[in-house]
Amino acid sequence: MFDDERIKQAMEQLEIEKKIVDYDTKEYPVEVLVQKYNDNIDDEENELFIPDYQRDFVWNLKRRSKFIESVLLGLPVPYVFVADNEGRMEIVDGSQRIRTLVSFCIDELILCDLIKLSKLNGFKYSDLPVKERRRFNRKTIRMIELTDKADENIRRDIFERINTGSDELSEMEKRKGIMTGKFYSFLNECSQNQLFKKLCPISIKKKIREEETELVLRFFAYSENYLNFNHSVADFLSEYMTKMNVQETYTAEKEKFEKMLNYAERLLSHGFTRTPNAKTTPRVRFETLSVGINLALQTNNDLTIPNNLEWLDSDDFARHTRSDASNSRPKVKARVEYVRDKLLGGD
Repeated sequence: MFDDERIKQAMEQLEIEKKIVDYDTKEYPVEVLVQKYNDNIDDEENELFIPDYQRDFVWNLKRRSKFIESVLLGLPVPYVFVADNEGRMEIVDGSQRIRTLVSFCIDELILCDLIKLSKLNGFKYSDLPVKERRRFNRKTIRMIELTDKADENIRRDIFERINTGSDELSEMEKRKGIMTGKFYSFLNECSQNQLFKKLCPISIKKKIREEETELVLRFFAYSENYLNFNHSVADFLSEYMTKMNVQETYTAEKEKFEKMLNYAERLLSHGFTRTPNAKTTPRVRFETLSVGINLALQTNNDLTIPNNLEWLDSDDFARHTRSDASNSRPKVKARVEYVRDKLLGGD
């Protein structure tokens, strides 16, 4: 039971927060949205834009085609959330849908894998008869537009609430949307290091899901705090990122990262991948080697390359770098210290 004063305070808070999240509901024809959109965030001539905390265009052709099929059939589609930002419309949620509409209307999207409208597979927008293009252009998309009372923090909060727990976003994509700041910019800078790209190839599919920045984040988080790791990798990494976002500069971190890469280039004949021709890098293998190398360098700043590297192909090393080796503190400790000790001359 709460007393009257506590209830009064709670209701006052509710009224204040409700006023901040003020919105209008609108509908726009597809043709108008396409005209208003531009993927250049700095082009102020276009009203509808995607902010920097949004993710890249990640929907595959099948999913884009299915969305266009829904619009053609007049089926209900989810609301697009936008916010008034200096008179322009900032897309808070719905960027994949907007970009799909644009890509179709400018003939970049060829429909595929349609079931209801299977006869349209292989069609582009321009292949439709004029009367159907006009009907498509008049289809309306429902939008919830937050007024200018909703500041950037409110917009990011809504982005988090809509996307947290969604299987459409990777954990790093969520962090990009929720925790964008100086440290994310630093992680992104590190992920563009040419030596990192050489030693740590990532598939195109994973790149657009922020896998490169995810790996860099894991290197720093485990290097500094692996002894305090618990079973939730996502929470562990997010807590570390939140802590680092308040730091002013990252000079020491950059030096640590580059020193690890330079040593790894001399140590590993095919980088962090399992095989010379591998197209992507396993997370656990990268963490094991990169953090282990860093720990060894912290102990011996003049560390040389050991004469015996047979352990890299051993069953012990393979056991440490299995995918199920990541979610337990003893296993994390064992694998990074295994590499550390081998580099420092241990048995």
